[in-house]
Amino acid sequence: MRSTKIENLALARMPADAERTIGAILFNSGKITGADVVRALRLQKKEGLRFGEACVKLGLVTTADIDQAVSEQFKYPYLPPGESGLSNELVVANNPVSPQVEALRDLRTQLLVRWFNLERKVLAICSPARSDGRSYLAANLAVAFSQLGRNTLLIDGDMRQPRQHQIFNLDSREGLSTALAGRASGTCVQPVAHFPKLSVLPTGPVPPNPLDLLSRSEFPHLLDELKQRFDVVLIDTPAAALGADAQMIALHAGGALMLACEGQTRLKDLHILAAGIASGNAVIVGSVYNRLR
Repeated sequence: MRSTKIENLALARMPADAERTIGAILFNSGKITGADVVRALRLQKKEGLRFGEACVKLGLVTTADIDQAVSEQFKYPYLPPGESGLSNELVVANNPVSPQVEALRDLRTQLLVRWFNLERKVLAICSPARSDGRSYLAANLAVAFSQLGRNTLLIDGDMRQPRQHQIFNLDSREGLSTALAGRASGTCVQPVAHFPKLSVLPTGPVPPNPLDLLSRSEFPHLLDELKQRFDVVLIDTPAAALGADAQMIALHAGGALMLACEGQTRLKDLHILAAGIASGNAVIVGSVYNRLR
């Protein structure tokens, strides 16, 4: 009974908008008890700390718990590493205060200014070679746009060496390949857990004729349909060195973001890719320099 009274007292001392406070979020998620709230409030008052700092100092929660609560307070989807089943490559989701993520947010802003609007919603992510970081960039940009509140779709257009289903821990038995081949049993677009504004269309089974599928009229028709449902559509593409898939995807997307990788991308290959994209009248919206750690 005494414990119940302490909890009620602690909750009674919270502000009227307690559902948005760090203390209420931690309490409602089971991270702290009512008695813990009282202890933290006392320490907060005594030492002039923030409530979260007091909880950490008392050993009630970890810094990661506070980061999670702050993200919920500001309606900013955030995932502690290793707790979601999603890849740790999603740095925008699990390390939102890093310089790397700030650079990705800056890129997101540039794309909003230069490209995305009511008419232009699709963008292909292209680069010359394997291991340039296209899938990593596409996945993190997709999360970043969804965190901004944009209804975002990430399409894995790499029907040669797909990775997005692994990054987002999704079933890839159906996807882009089955949709373009007319073999899909229903919608292949899958929502991503923890990110209400993000969906992924995985590749599906790797087909023997990816370029043929992308060259069919079904592909632009599919994109037209998806543009009605989403604000932002990003397409991960195969390495340009593997074939003309990336060029075909850029043609139907209307725009492309080119990626160059430090110590790997040759300027000659980048020029060839740019010429191929431009030949299809797609707009090269910009380029990204990926500096490997």
